[in-house]
Amino acid sequence: MRRRELIVLLGGVAAMPLFAPWAFGQEASDPNSDQPPAPSAESPPPEVPLPPERVRRLGVLMTGERRDREPRAWLDALQDGLTAKGWVHGKNLQIEPWLIAAGDDRGMSKSARDLVGLSPDVLVAADGVSAKALVDAAGTIPVVFVNVIDPVGVGLVKSMEQPGGNITGIGRSEYGASTMWPEMLKMIAPNVMRVAIIRDPDAATDHGQVAAIQDVASAVGIEAFALDADSLRDLERAITGFSRTPNGGLIVTIPESSSRDRSTIVRLAARFKLPAIYADRQFVTAGGLVSYSPDLTPQYRVAADYVDRILKGEKPADLPVQAAASYRLVINMKTAKTLGLSVSPTLSARASELIS
Repeated sequence: MRRRELIVLLGGVAAMPLFAPWAFGQEASDPNSDQPPAPSAESPPPEVPLPPERVRRLGVLMTGERRDREPRAWLDALQDGLTAKGWVHGKNLQIEPWLIAAGDDRGMSKSARDLVGLSPDVLVAADGVSAKALVDAAGTIPVVFVNVIDPVGVGLVKSMEQPGGNITGIGRSEYGASTMWPEMLKMIAPNVMRVAIIRDPDAATDHGQVAAIQDVASAVGIEAFALDADSLRDLERAITGFSRTPNGGLIVTIPESSSRDRSTIVRLAARFKLPAIYADRQFVTAGGLVSYSPDLTPQYRVAADYVDRILKGEKPADLPVQAAASYRLVINMKTAKTLGLSVSPTLSARASELIS
């Protein structure tokens, strides 16, 4: 039988290493001889095929919707970072990304349990909400989080330097970007004298964040108070009432929001001509005025490094929580023009992105 025919008949077996004594320079034995062939001193011992490398599994729990571009970009950054470390999706690593709509607490908890049920080696959480859900479900599975505000304050880690437990990641020990919001809003809308801080009353970090914003706002001549976003109907009623007093603006602190929430808040800001600064770029692409928030792409690259180190045997407890390194200022120039606002060259130069 010719070699080509043998390969065709063996099918998948032909892809496996096939070893024969003559492959290593040994002489063929005499089939009529009772004596075994003498080993060749020049021949190495036959190679033994190594067992295939175990494919590791990485679970990723993200907040967003399929139409959102950002989760796809963040997942790409995570995958690129892992590939650079030698972890190739579909080869020695299987990545299981799950995307859950913001505000769906029940769905988030169920998805966390389902993801843990796949027995991943490591889990990645895209924000504080998904991190809490994974920690509750993960048991002994290591968790690496991204973009968590005050991970110590919300109880995810013991300290930034020594997180302890089975979790680490990238977060902020203070309120970073949010303390810049009043000043930036004042720069783009100098007439703003009062701001409503739209927050999630159930978020553990929001109470301290509001206090930090109020302190900074007072220093730049802005009176700030909180509006709780219990429901869209209540929020619409509250913003309508707030808009009756002139020189108002909005600071929106809820980054993990659905597209419906975003469009509603942006629509109300436009309807009542309220300059607003947001905690997430997606508000600005939806027509909001300005956002200032951490650049998450580098965070996912850091997360990839931590996943690699954990897969190679390091413990999350020994990996310090890293701080967000870079922030993005995004301005919607069309919205600024609609509101009659002039964006200064200084502010434009500071912007990471200008949307027109």
